[in-house]
Formats: sequence, structure tokens, C-alpha cells
Amino acid sequence: MKKKLPILIVLLACFSLVIVACSKNGSSDNGVLTTEQIKKNIGSKLIKTRENSQKELNKKYQEKVKNTSYTLDNPYMKVNPYKTSPLSALVIFHTNKAAKITYTVEGKSDNTSLTNKVNGGYSKTHQVPIVGLYANYNNTVTITAKYKDGTSETKTLNIKTGSLPKYIKNAKVTVSKNDKSKMDIGDNKLTIINRTTKEPFAIDADGEVRWYSTNYSQHTIEQISNGHMLILTKKKTSSDVYNDLIETDVLGRIYKEYSFSSSTKSNDSGNAKDETTVIHHDLLELPNHDLLATVSDGSKYKEDVMVQISHKTGKVVKVIDLKKILPSSMYKDYKAGTDKKIDWFHQNAVDYDKSDNSIIISGRNQDMILKLDYKTNKIIWIYSGKAKATWPKKYRDKILTPTKGTTITGGQHGLYVLKHSGNSEDVILYDNNINVTNGNKKTSGKYSQAVQYHIDTKKMTIDQTWSYGKSLGKDNFTSIIGYAQRESNGNTLIDFGFKKNGDESNIIEVDADGNQVFNVTVKNAASKAYAYRAYRVPFYSNNYVFDVNK
Repeated sequence: MKKKLPILIVLLACFSLVIVACSKNGSSDNGVLTTEQIKKNIGSKLIKTRENSQKELNKKYQEKVKNTSYTLDNPYMKVNPYKTSPLSALVIFHTNKAAKITYTVEGKSDNTSLTNKVNGGYSKTHQVPIVGLYANYNNTVTITAKYKDGTSETKTLNIKTGSLPKYIKNAKVTVSKNDKSKMDIGDNKLTIINRTTKEPFAIDADGEVRWYSTNYSQHTIEQISNGHMLILTKKKTSSDVYNDLIETDVLGRIYKEYSFSSSTKSNDSGNAKDETTVIHHDLLELPNHDLLATVSDGSKYKEDVMVQISHKTGKVVKVIDLKKILPSSMYKDYKAGTDKKIDWFHQNAVDYDKSDNSIIISGRNQDMILKLDYKTNKIIWIYSGKAKATWPKKYRDKILTPTKGTTITGGQHGLYVLKHSGNSEDVILYDNNINVTNGNKKTSGKYSQAVQYHIDTKKMTIDQTWSYGKSLGKDNFTSIIGYAQRESNGNTLIDFGFKKNGDESNIIEVDADGNQVFNVTVKNAASKAYAYRAYRVPFYSNNYVFDVNK
């Protein structure tokens, strides 16, 4: 035994060196962090700062709800009830008989009136969230109470609003085409302009602003299953980082608030610097109501990790690190940026496919889209301009083969699933068409477009089935940002967000044949306040119920 001891000591020493190398700051030699270190760096938690700040307002409105002296003829009304949604109002009243309520905000032109049904059953007590008001205008709002016996009564209110804030007012909105009979606007749909900074806002078919939030947002504003919105915002407008994620509604009421660590370092004088927004480009609500967000993990790499955040605790419950899934050759030699961070993947989209419990993601800096099994994190398929033969062998059976004429994406954004059945999948994305690492060098920079693909996972092929944008040429080329949304009537809303190097954002709605039915340009009045994405959504949704007592 004594003769074997030196060998044992050597082995233990070597093992200790490995442990030290892997555990320093929770990372390995190549800077890849452990799951626990990532969770610590994200530092997500639920806080009640904003909810608590609204407690007195809620208490006030609760008292108004109890007051039966407010009737349809003499209702209580408060414009901007939660102080962050100036083009909204809360109306409270009682009826002698149980009724259902609808209201209409009268538009300035044909097909711009907004009609909403207050969700829920018949009731004698009514809390009506009014949304879709014009700014600096004496709005006409008609409220209708419909009773069980088929009778109804109405009340017309005049609701005066204030002027738009400068960062919206100075962002000149110009509509060059609006064929309202062919647009997907319904009775209550508006187009959300999801900006890269400053206040998000929504416009009607005339380009008139009909909603905005005074909460500055960055990249992320998502309508979720209960009709609320998730907005990535700041603790205060002077802050450098966006690390407060709020769940709010069209009135500005706060239901939940997630806070994240802002990764800070100190210089020699002890002053904080290099503050980083943790959530950066995209997030979604999972079927169990947890959130899945694209994040930077606090390492020397950025924008290549996803985390699932519990909606009950605010804590990270799952981590997906793309450095542990894709070939190390993609990131280990990738050049760092001016911030000294390595942005080798630059994930800008994630979408969940409930049909097979998977996610599809977009990586701008690899000109790549891919699908992962959400339970195992294993790759299902990859589409990239990187030739199959150049991939390590273990990846090659996952590479999709494009059919003739199918576009190779470059710097793409906004990938999501349209439909999925068996081996057949359809996805849509916005193809910036810029060759970052594996794009099409011949066409790069000549145009940008919305593209729909059909994927056959049995044959492992990808086929381009629809596109729009190539005919617009270089004038609508955008090197960064952008989005494409398939509408309920088959139209597609396309955000050319960085047109003319960011001087303007051009949002175009086309029908299935590529005919324009809506064209609006937003001039960017503030630095980086581009239209990161544009969505056409109902204001408000069928699942939204406002109750100040809940």
C-alpha cells in the first residue's frame, strides 16, 4: 500500500486542480458558468414596490365600487387611474338589474372606433376599463348596459385627455396607405409599437396614438394569456438598465413585478460601471404561466442563455446555456466587442411549441435558427448557411437541407411557429439578410424580408413557401431588428424597424398575395427609439377581466 500512495497523491492533486479550475467563480477554463452560478447572477425575485405604491389608489377605487350612488347616468370616472396609462380611464357604476356592459370609443374616421365588451357574466356592479382614447382630445365614449330581458340603455361620456409626451409626440407617424376593409383590425385591434427604448405606444389604422405607457420599455412587451402585458422597464427613467419586469394591464395597474440583478463591476475608484440589462430581447409565457426569457448570464459571453422563471416565486427554475449545446468552436474564438463581451450567438427570439414541448430560437450572429426539445435540451433541427460538412459529425443529422430557391437567413429576427402537425412544421421570421457569419454573401444588404418556411422533419428539409420584401429592394433593408406577424385574416404585418440606418421604422401590412393594405412610417425622434417589433393585438383581449378587489 505504501508504494501506491504517491500515485494516489498525484491523482488526488490532479483531481483537485480540475475542481479548482471548474469552480473558480463557478466557471470552467473557457468561461462557461455552472447552472448554480447563472441562477445566482440572474438574481431574479418577486418584489412589490410598484404594487405597494398603488395600494392607496386601489383602496380609493374599492370605496367607489361600494358606493351605490354611482349609476349609469352618474358614474364615477377617472382618467389615467394608475398614472402610467394616460389614454385610459376607469368608469364605475351600478345598475338596478344585472347587466352586461359594452362600450365604444368614437373614432375620428371610418373604422377607427374601438368597441370592447367587458368580460364576465351579468352583474349589478360594473368596473369598466376604457382604453383607446385619443390624446389631447375630448373623446366621445358610449357605454351600453344590456339586461337579461333583452332591453338596454346607454350613456354617452365625454372624456378629455392630455397631450402626448415629447418622445412620442416628436416621433412623427405618417400613414401612406390604409385600406381598412382589408386590414386585420376587427372591432378593437391596435398596432403596438414596441420600441427599443422610451415609451411604447399603439396606433390605429390612421396612425393616431390610442394608447401608451409612461413606463419606458426596452425590446420586451408581450401580451399574455390573461390579457395583461409583460413590460421590461426601469426603476426610474434615469436608470441605465432595464431590470424590472412588470405584469400590467391596459390601465397601468401592476399585478406582479420581477426584479433582476444588474451585473456591476467596480473600477479602481470603487464606482460601479458596466451595468447590464439581464433580459435582453425576448420572453414568453409558458403553459404553466412561468416565464421563459433570453438573458445574459454574467460571464464573458452574453445573450446566449435562457432561463425559466417561476411565476410563483420569481426564482430561476431552469437554465438553458447554448454554449453547452452548440459546438465550442462557435464561441471560443469569437471576437469580443467593445464592451469586452463575446456576443457569439446573439439570441433575439424564442417561441414555445406546445404540440411537442419544444422551443425554436434565433441566433443573429450565427445566422441560425434551431429547435430544441424543452425537456432534454437536445437539438431537433438546425437551419444555417453553414455547410453540413463543416459541422462536427454528431450534429450533421440535425441539419436541415434547403430546397431549391429557399433563402438562407442572415441576422434574422422574430422567429415563431405558425403551425405544427406530425412531421410538418411551418414557421415565420423576419430575415434581415445580412451576412454576419453564415449568411448569403451574394444577397447580403440588398433587401430584407418576411419569410415563411415549411419544415419536413422526416425528410429533414426546409422549403420557403412565402416571402415579402425583396421587391422593395435596398430602400427597406435593415441591418438590425425587425419582425413579421401573421394576422388572423391571413395578412402579414412586417416591421422594417431599422430602415435608413434607423432614421425611420416602416411597418407594412400585406395580404397573402403581397398587396399592401397598410403602410406607416415612424420617424425616430429619440436616440435608439426604433420600432423593435410591431404587433397587431386586441385592446383588450377576451381573457382580460378588471376587478379592483382582486
